[in-house]
Amino acid sequence: MYFVIIILFVVLGFVVQQRLKSKFKKYSQEALSNGLSGAEIAQKMLDDHNITDVRIQSVPGKLTDHYNPVDKTVNLSPEVFSGRSVSAAAVAAHEVGHAVQHAVGYQWLEMRSKLVPLASASGRIMNIVMWSMILGFGMLNLFSFNTIIWVLIISQTAITAFTLVTLPVEYDASNRALAWLTSTGTIDTTEHAKAADALNWAARTYLVAALASMAQLAYYISLLSGRD
Repeated sequence: MYFVIIILFVVLGFVVQQRLKSKFKKYSQEALSNGLSGAEIAQKMLDDHNITDVRIQSVPGKLTDHYNPVDKTVNLSPEVFSGRSVSAAAVAAHEVGHAVQHAVGYQWLEMRSKLVPLASASGRIMNIVMWSMILGFGMLNLFSFNTIIWVLIISQTAITAFTLVTLPVEYDASNRALAWLTSTGTIDTTEHAKAADALNWAARTYLVAALASMAQLAYYISLLSGRD
């Protein structure tokens, strides 16, 4: 059952990821009516929100765009940084949406930031436990079955909490981006629909991750319940 769950969500995640790539490829070929680049749109959105302590920089790769609250940087992939397309505008504004969240003290972003070290540590613990069992290091000789399952449940709970808290953070950033892009006339009605479509598919990758994490947690709990 565990491997069925894993395979199911791996396939689902792959399908959503491929759909996302397809959408961004399609809208990256849709020239933006105002001719602005992603970097220019990002700077304009920062200026409109009176945010002066955030830097915009280009990072290598595709779909590697992200906002780093630690050093306050909006990191845009080359295609978005220099791109003058609907997808570039959507992604750039979305990442600045996170910067706006940071500036106004958006509680879900603050909560996610606090959960990052806990989720990372939990992931490492789970990897150690799982690989130890797979490679036959005899963990059942050192710890009881219930103890091992409880470690997995506690670790997976932290990871699940992180994925769930991520959802409102990502959806809110997209909403802020689309609202600003429209209200400032940076994109027109047709471009708004395309930008929203692209961002919705991006959000679905986080939704699948959250569902997969919840399913995995439910499986561990069922193991404990069955054992009891």
